[in-house]
Amino acid sequence: MKKVKVGLVQMTCTKDKQENLDKAIVKVREAAAKGAQIVCLQELFTSLYFCDVEDYDNFDLAEKIPGPSTDALQVVAKELGVVVIASLFEKRAEGLYHNTTAVLDADGSYLGKYRKMHIPDDPAYYEKFYFTPGDLGYKVFETKFAKIGILICWDQWYPEASRITALMGADIMFYPTAIGWDTTQDEETNQDQYNAWQTIQRSHSVANGVNYFIWLRTIRKKQKL
Repeated sequence: MKKVKVGLVQMTCTKDKQENLDKAIVKVREAAAKGAQIVCLQELFTSLYFCDVEDYDNFDLAEKIPGPSTDALQVVAKELGVVVIASLFEKRAEGLYHNTTAVLDADGSYLGKYRKMHIPDDPAYYEKFYFTPGDLGYKVFETKFAKIGILICWDQWYPEASRITALMGADIMFYPTAIGWDTTQDEETNQDQYNAWQTIQRSHSVANGVNYFIWLRTIRKKQKL
C-alpha cells in the first residue's frame, strides 16, 4: 500500500485577508518541513468565519478562483513540491457566490475546484445567505501523491457524498471544515455532537474502504465578529 504523509493546518484568523494568507503560507512551509506531501488548509482560511452573521459587507471577502490566493499558493506548492488544498470564498459572478475548495498539485499547477453542495442555515451558521449550492458535482483530483476527493464541512453528514466520491476512485478524502463548540451549550451536548461527528467519519471510512479518511476540524466558538 502506498503511504502518503498528510499535513493539516489549523490556525487562528483575523479580519485581514492578506495576513491570513501569509500565515497560511508559513504553516504550509512548516508542514512541508515536517515531511507533509499533501497539506490541507481549514475552511475559509483567508478570513474569520463570517457566516455567523448576515452582513452584505462580507461579500467583499470573496474572490475569483483561480485568483489571487490560488496564485500565491501555487508558487509555494511548486517551490516545496507539495499538494495544497485551499478552501476559499468564491465570487463566480455578481450575486453568485460559492464555498469552494481549490486543489493545487505539487508542480504548482491548478487542478480544479469543488463547490460545496450542502449548505446549512442554522443560528451562527447562516451560510445560505452567502453561498449558492455547488453545481460541479462531486470531484476527484489526480495529484502527484494520491487521487483525492474533496468535500466541505456539512457535506460530512450525507453518506451519498462520500460514497459517490469513493466510487469515483478517491484514495484519500478531505473535508476542510469550520465547526466548533457552542459556548452557550452544556458540555454534555457539545460532547455528544463531537462523538456524532467522529462516528459519521469512521462510518464513511469503513463503508467505502477509503485508505485514509482525513478531516480537518477547525475549532471556533460561536461569537459575533
